[in-house]
Amino acid sequence: MPADVFCGEVPLLRLVDSITELEAADAGCIAVSGSHGGVSAARYALAVRPLLSVFNDAGVGRDAAGIAGLVLLQAEGLAACAVSHESACIGQARSTWEHGVVSHANASALRFGVEIGRSLRHAVERES
Repeated sequence: MPADVFCGEVPLLRLVDSITELEAADAGCIAVSGSHGGVSAARYALAVRPLLSVFNDAGVGRDAAGIAGLVLLQAEGLAACAVSHESACIGQARSTWEHGVVSHANASALRFGVEIGRSLRHAVERES
């Protein structure tokens, strides 16, 4: 895993294979994870409050369960998106960062500059 990029005490970019690895000190970071974007995963992001939370859509699944967390985070005003499971390996943050193509984004993520169908890395590097 590449070293996190720091801006003062807060990592600007935090790569975590599981969103559960985030800590309180990660508040305000850009959290790139390999986790699915379901509600259970989003609760971990909600507790930490990253600037942007990135998940894997995990194939979206029944009743859009694989991306349901994006709605939960939007309700709290937090940006969140998911990359396609066809572009990045589930459970691997490095794959999400290096190869992820955004498949879903909430309104806050779209305002952040995330674009559906575009590379996640392109959107984040452009906004950093």
